[in-house]
Amino acid sequence: MFRFVKAAMNVSGQGARQVRLSSTHSPEFHAKYGTGLMIGGFAFCVSVWGFVLTQTGITWNLSPVGKVQPKPWREVEE
Repeated sequence: MFRFVKAAMNVSGQGARQVRLSSTHSPEFHAKYGTGLMIGGFAFCVSVWGFVLTQTGITWNLSPVGKVQPKPWREVEE
């Protein structure tokens, strides 16, 4: 049992050291690529929505005011 605990502690200690050393030596992903990804994502989103709004021919029906007329509730008896 003692050997197992010692091996487990050694493995976890090595993993903690690797995580600690790798995080201090390499630049953070967001600091390195964050601005470029945000600008690229914004450009992609604007271009896709620009295409959808101008080229697909979708009728959006933004407001029903003046377009929807009520039907008569019952017919007039004569």
